[in-house]
Amino acid sequence: MEENNTIDSFISVVIPLLNEEENLLELYGGLKKVLLEYNKKEIIFIDDGSIDNTYKILKQLHEKDPDVKIIRFRRNFGQTAALSAGFDYAKGDIIITMDGDLQNDPTDIPRLVDKIQEGNDIVCGWRADRNDPFLSKKIPSLISNWLARQLTGVKIHDSGCTLKAFRSEVIKNIRLYGELHRYIPAVASWMGVTIEEISVKHHPRTHGKSNYNILRLFRGMLDLMTVTFLISYSTRPMQLFGIPGVISLFLGSLMGGYLTFIRLFYNQGIGDRPLLQLAVLLTIMGIQFISMGLLGEIIIRTYYEVLNKQIYAMKDTTGLEK
Repeated sequence: MEENNTIDSFISVVIPLLNEEENLLELYGGLKKVLLEYNKKEIIFIDDGSIDNTYKILKQLHEKDPDVKIIRFRRNFGQTAALSAGFDYAKGDIIITMDGDLQNDPTDIPRLVDKIQEGNDIVCGWRADRNDPFLSKKIPSLISNWLARQLTGVKIHDSGCTLKAFRSEVIKNIRLYGELHRYIPAVASWMGVTIEEISVKHHPRTHGKSNYNILRLFRGMLDLMTVTFLISYSTRPMQLFGIPGVISLFLGSLMGGYLTFIRLFYNQGIGDRPLLQLAVLLTIMGIQFISMGLLGEIIIRTYYEVLNKQIYAMKDTTGLEK
């Protein structure tokens, strides 16, 4: 029964591409062999502003195979935008993402699909034996993944591995910006999704040029802070700004009260005391933090009400109609 369910699932494979003309035919051949066992499937290639023959080869593949779908960007918008477009157009029950540089192995796709069929919402690939340069890629990746685990609470080893599987109803409810594609499991964690991680193959890059650079690491760090905010405080910004605001205002008021007391009852001068400046600074900071929290609450409520966006995510319903 489980096997039939797997075979009958509609599988969408979403692959962003940037100047991958040398890898495309081999990648397509590997995908077709793997996807033969599925009755319903599609391969969505997103040409993210390639300047080589990537789009020309894609057109040729589409002409001979209707399962090949193409999204072509006017210019390079980045991997997050490419994946987001693929998610928008994917029709599958299960959506697989992978890179187009042949470093991900298509033969891992059935294992990802099986894990989804076991009841998981997201299955992440883990490049346990990663074939990349140690200093320029492995070390930054180790640091980034450690920070991601500490800040988001999502305990996966390899946030940067593109090879992942998603239930359609989960991934289509996520909006991606910046470099958030690598933190999709963390962004989705607020829904209460089940996340699994499996070890996958990783091959050295043999053709083309890597689009990774150190700037992407720093952009990813900034997006990690955004993800942390979205997970913890996106629907309650007052708790983020209000708590330090109240503490600051309390300390400032306490110091101010003490200085007022000694001025009135002991007739001591306080104008030249650094403690007075600190009290004023803490009071002003407290008021500012609380004001930011209130503005954040107003903005969040306007956002959810105008878009009619829910503050919860349902897995299913019984005996109810939408």
